[in-house]
Amino acid sequence: MLVGMTGIGGGSLMTPLLILVLGTAPTTAIGTDLAYAAVTKTVGGWRHWRRGSVDMTIALWLAVGSVPGALGGVQVLHMLEEALGGDSFDTFLLTAVAGALFVTGIAVLARALFMSNGGERETIERFDTRHKVAAVLVGISVGFVLGLTSAGSGALIAVALILIFRLTPLRVVGTDVFHAALLLWVASIAHLVSGNVDLALAGNILIGSLPGVWIGSNLAFKLPENALRPTLGIVLLAAGMALLKKAEVVDYPVSVIFIVPLAVAVAAYGLHRGRQRRIQTRSANLLPKTDHPTATEQA
Repeated sequence: MLVGMTGIGGGSLMTPLLILVLGTAPTTAIGTDLAYAAVTKTVGGWRHWRRGSVDMTIALWLAVGSVPGALGGVQVLHMLEEALGGDSFDTFLLTAVAGALFVTGIAVLARALFMSNGGERETIERFDTRHKVAAVLVGISVGFVLGLTSAGSGALIAVALILIFRLTPLRVVGTDVFHAALLLWVASIAHLVSGNVDLALAGNILIGSLPGVWIGSNLAFKLPENALRPTLGIVLLAAGMALLKKAEVVDYPVSVIFIVPLAVAVAAYGLHRGRQRRIQTRSANLLPKTDHPTATEQA
């Protein structure tokens, strides 16, 4: 449902859940996550495409960079596994996934709380060279992170669609999910060839995720755009801290996993409220002032 409604939350949440809750090996969790997510986002992408919320030009140019980037990420993961091996590789991989979750969580919070909705457009009328270069570079970066950790594709691409291409919220979700479907198939097949996919586990997840993404894609046209994103961002931060503790990179009480994200949420909300007040004050100061009462005031 989260994938269908927001375009994010699939890989970013499923990989840590598989590792922390089910005890799945990190490489298997990443590969299995990508395999289930490929099918899930294909259903979501098809639903958004049918509803006209996909910018096909941007999605395809993102894929030009993200597909080779994802293949590179899978290859680097395989090389690191051979070079490090055993516990050292697991520690590195858990730390890398945690880092991707931190970046994703911060991106989600920034998008939900601080990015203005001004200047939005349904599509770019003149998609020139600078737009193509930007899409390819973003695609390469996000694709590499996805192939290595399975996290970040939805949130990071969504931020780029807002900051660089300034798409409307619904077009951001639709384009994000459609592009992710293309990217995830390539990444999941690469992991399948590398032996990192548990097909039975992926099938079990799909029993819930397919109806979930179908429902979420429909709800995306009805729910407020930022209804779930702040909460999702906080959950991603908490998941990243839990993975760091599991990797034994840092040692802190379990309570810290809940306290720190909560403190971040309170601080982010305070900053958001302060920003909103400044915008309202600035708007009020820009209104024309007159000494003559208006017709409404006279009445």
